[in-house]
Amino acid sequence: MRAELLAPAGSYEGLRAAVTAGADAVYIGGQMFGARAYAKNPDTDQLLEAIDYTHLHGRKIYMTVNTLLKNRELREQLYTYLAPYYQQGVDGVIVQDYGVLSFIKREFPGLPIHVSTQMAVTGPWGAELLKEAGASRIVTARELSLEEIHRIYLETGVEIESFIHGALCYCYSGMCLFSSMLGGRSGNRGRCAQPCRLPYEVYDGEKKLGNKGEEYPLSPKDMCTIDILPEILKAGVYSLKIEGRMKKPEYAAGVTRIYRKYLDLYEKNPKGYRVLESDRQELLKLYQRDGFHEGYYKQHNGRNMIAVQNLKAQDNREKGPGKRDEELFSQLKVQYVDKKLQEKIYGNVILFCGSPAILDLKYGSRHIQVEGEMVQAAQKQPLSAERVKKQMEKTGNTPFVFEGLDVQTDEQGFLPMQSLNELRRKGLEALTKECLSPYKRTLPVRTAKPDRMGKGAGDSKRFYVSVETWEQMEEALRRGEVDGIYCSISMFWGDSFEEKTRYAMEYIKEFGKECYLALPYIQREKILEGKEEELENLAGCLDGFLVRNPEELGYLKRLGLAKKAVCDYALYAFNDEAKAFLEDQGALRTTVPLELNGGEIRRRDNENSEWIIYGYYPMMISAQCLKKTCNTCGKKSGSTRLKDRYGNYFHTQCVCGFCYNVIYNSVPTGLLREADQVKAASVSAVRMNFTIEGKAETGRLLDLFLDVYKKNKDVPGQVPDFTKGHLKRGVE
Repeated sequence: MRAELLAPAGSYEGLRAAVTAGADAVYIGGQMFGARAYAKNPDTDQLLEAIDYTHLHGRKIYMTVNTLLKNRELREQLYTYLAPYYQQGVDGVIVQDYGVLSFIKREFPGLPIHVSTQMAVTGPWGAELLKEAGASRIVTARELSLEEIHRIYLETGVEIESFIHGALCYCYSGMCLFSSMLGGRSGNRGRCAQPCRLPYEVYDGEKKLGNKGEEYPLSPKDMCTIDILPEILKAGVYSLKIEGRMKKPEYAAGVTRIYRKYLDLYEKNPKGYRVLESDRQELLKLYQRDGFHEGYYKQHNGRNMIAVQNLKAQDNREKGPGKRDEELFSQLKVQYVDKKLQEKIYGNVILFCGSPAILDLKYGSRHIQVEGEMVQAAQKQPLSAERVKKQMEKTGNTPFVFEGLDVQTDEQGFLPMQSLNELRRKGLEALTKECLSPYKRTLPVRTAKPDRMGKGAGDSKRFYVSVETWEQMEEALRRGEVDGIYCSISMFWGDSFEEKTRYAMEYIKEFGKECYLALPYIQREKILEGKEEELENLAGCLDGFLVRNPEELGYLKRLGLAKKAVCDYALYAFNDEAKAFLEDQGALRTTVPLELNGGEIRRRDNENSEWIIYGYYPMMISAQCLKKTCNTCGKKSGSTRLKDRYGNYFHTQCVCGFCYNVIYNSVPTGLLREADQVKAASVSAVRMNFTIEGKAETGRLLDLFLDVYKKNKDVPGQVPDFTKGHLKRGVE
């Protein structure tokens, strides 16, 4: 199968430039529900025109619907929004939201659904789960290696799309709350403020790490994979995706042009693949942050991947490395942005006196014929074949241009130029319709979806505690009002994993409490492979598993343990359709999303859901390691602190057993004075998440929250500094 080169389009202008530069397909957002809300996204008429434009030029167009949707948006807006694009023939939609996936599969049959990189699909089990749910393509997490991608391809056979060029997020896409929590601009809603591109200092205790001037430890360099393109293709990637919907059309065209060149060269002569240095330099001139790297395809993380100085942000001098090459951009504008792209067609005009004028047109395998006015006998000067041909070849701004045009005439008749123009217009319109008709769809009759709204859990809410240390666990066990404990898998990971876990779970059971094993924030690289028997054995004494990503949910489903899965916040049940999707996979409970406000939560189906009422929210989950970036990696779990421009400190945990970093908020969220609102939401359970707290602090906080939530005492006058998260403000 010939690979697809997929280019970004932040506007209709950008779409035309990318198509002209050689993209096989483009991805673009409309006015709603796209992950680039601040791009120059086309309005409805422009996007409908864009769908026709790509199809007339033999390309494909995918529409981004890759944000999380609230209940009202999904119920009242999504169908009306998508219907005209479905009818026009859009080739696919890119989605992040489980509810959107279910909704589109049901309401728009036959429309290909591509799972966004925002879902953070990291392995074959998650990919298989989503394939079975209706996804026709998986956009892999950008952190995956060639080996991991190849395994997904071999084990699922699903169509794979992966990024090959452009900017990278520091966090696993879809798992970032940094912009949301600090400024209310949610990346999950297409409004990321890019806090990762700002300066930070890194501390180990009181010691500042890193060299002077290296203030951008969260800012990845841009990715460029032109040299390893053959290896990416061999790994099973079908669609090669260029990032850049927020960049200028010239950028998209320039990058597309070079990758088109080398993709074609590879397909013609795989053994002779070689990249010219001049083309590497042109890619650097288009955009860079302190140079390029090849992404995560061949390395898990590394200092060389981070623009620690970020000259792009610092250097605005005329010839600084961050300046754009204006001459190159001017050339690209002329070559691709301003160029009119027309498809070559063949025609035959038949003009014989006393018969209707006929225009016969052929484009590829398509063929049409139209009739015009009756050809009259010439009173003075008959139309010559040359004159007819000259007039008919004026195709103007249409999508077509004549490569060959024959004129058959007895040169005795006459037609006004207006009639010839009308014949040409009629023919080109008929050819356009013939080209576009295979893409058109008819909307099916809608059927009512069963109402699954639950009745809630009343006032008898379970009280759970999540812990990451033994001393936190001991404090929770000492409180009789605590109903269950979630223990981080990191507490037991390593040698004698099953034995240590079983000991802890049996110990918890002695206190009459439920016990759960909290799986890693990210599951990849076969980390749980070989643990199937141990986890199946442990399942007998566990009440459940806390799962944080689709790979873990797919893994448990494969083991027949999905009914014991409690889906954490990052398996977003942002709307009732998404919650129903997770329950249909077998999930025991879901978690109330962290970005909904109080009113939105009250209007949500909260049956079999739990609400996190305390904890340092994870702001980022990253494959990168701050200690490694600062050249101090000791290859063992530990912690660092990030200091921002305002003097706020963000605790960062290095989880070496699973090789990722967790960056926590600088202030814990605590819904203490808001307990009545939480109780009124009819959730089944509440949960306190302990992460960096010591023994004494854990005990104090437990007593404080248990007094209010379980013993119904009044909130004391003095309480610690908490943030309310999004309870009041929510996200746009």
